[in-house]
Amino acid sequence: MSEGYVVAVVGAGAVGVEMIRVLEERKFPMRELRILARSDREMEIDGRKYPVRATTPEAFEGVDIALFAGTEGEKGAAVTFGEEAVKRGAVVIDNGSDFRMDPRVPLVVPEVNGADVERHQGIIANPNCSTIQMVHALKPIHDLSPIRRVVVSTYQSISGSGAPAVKELEAQVRAAASGEAMPACENIPAQLAMNVLAGCWKFRENGYQEEEWKMVVETHKILHDDQMKITPTTVRVPVTIGHAESLYVETDRKITAEEAREALTRFPNIRVVDECRPTEKDPHARTYPTPLDAAGASETLVGRIREDPFVETGLCMWVVADNLRKGAAQNAVQIAEELIARNCLRR
Repeated sequence: MSEGYVVAVVGAGAVGVEMIRVLEERKFPMRELRILARSDREMEIDGRKYPVRATTPEAFEGVDIALFAGTEGEKGAAVTFGEEAVKRGAVVIDNGSDFRMDPRVPLVVPEVNGADVERHQGIIANPNCSTIQMVHALKPIHDLSPIRRVVVSTYQSISGSGAPAVKELEAQVRAAASGEAMPACENIPAQLAMNVLAGCWKFRENGYQEEEWKMVVETHKILHDDQMKITPTTVRVPVTIGHAESLYVETDRKITAEEAREALTRFPNIRVVDECRPTEKDPHARTYPTPLDAAGASETLVGRIREDPFVETGLCMWVVADNLRKGAAQNAVQIAEELIARNCLRR
C-alpha cells in the first residue's frame, strides 16, 4: 500500500490528541486519518482543524489500523467497538487495560518485544504507562544478565488521571499559593498540591494497588519471564506531565554501572542523562533527568546509574518518561510502525 494506510484514532482526549500529534510528527504513512469520538464535531490541535466523526461500527469500514486512546481504569471504547473494527479488517491497538492480560493478545513495547506483534489476532495491547518506561530501561540490563529482582517506586504525574484531575491540581496549587481555602477533591482522592499520595488507585486484597499489580503482571508478559520478582510502590506527585521511577534491580551476575550505562546508551530510544559535570562550587555535580526534561520527549531518560554498595549484583537507576507520549500515544504508533515493518497488517 505505497499510497499509505487508513488510520482511525478513537478518542479525542489527551492521549488521542497526542496520538494525532505523534502520527503527524513521525510522518506516519497515512492516506486518510479518521478521528472518532462520541459525537460529530470539529477539533483544533496546534492550530490545525480536524473533523471528528461519531464512533459507529460503520466508521471502521476500510480502516487498516485503529488506535484506541483508552482510559485507564475504565472500560474503554475498544470493548464496544474493537471487535467491529477487527471484523472490517483493521488491526486494533488499544491503549486501555481491557485486553492487556488476554493470552490471545500481544502486549508490546516495540523496542523490547516488537516481534510479538507477529502473533496478533486482530488486537494488540499497549501496556500501562508506568510499565512501558520500566521495561524499556530493564531490557538492556536483562540482556546483559537475567534480572531476578526488581524494586520500583514511581512518582507519577496527575495527567495519568485525565484532564479534569490536571485542572483540579492547578486549582489546588493556586489555592495553596494564595492562602485560599482548598477546593473540594473531586478527581483526586486527597489534596495533591504540596503533597504526595501513595493511595491514588484501587487497592487489591493483597494490599497492593491495581496500578502496582499491573507493573508486575505486564512486565512478566512483556519480558516472557514470570519468575522475575517485582515489588512496586506507585505514588502520585504534584507534577503535570512525566512519570519518574526509582528502579532497583538484582541480576544473575554483577553488572557494573559503566556496563549498564553503555548498554542503555546503545539501546533504541533511551537517552542516558548521567554525566559528571563538576563546577567550582560542586566538584562532584552530576546531571540527571527530571519530568520537565521528559515532557514532550520521545525517549525514555535514564540517570543516577549506580551500583549497590551492599549487594554484589544490585544496580540502581532513575527512569523518567512523558507518560502521555512515550507511555501511551507514541508507543501505540510505534506498534503500528512495527506492524508495517513486519508486514503484519490484515489487508
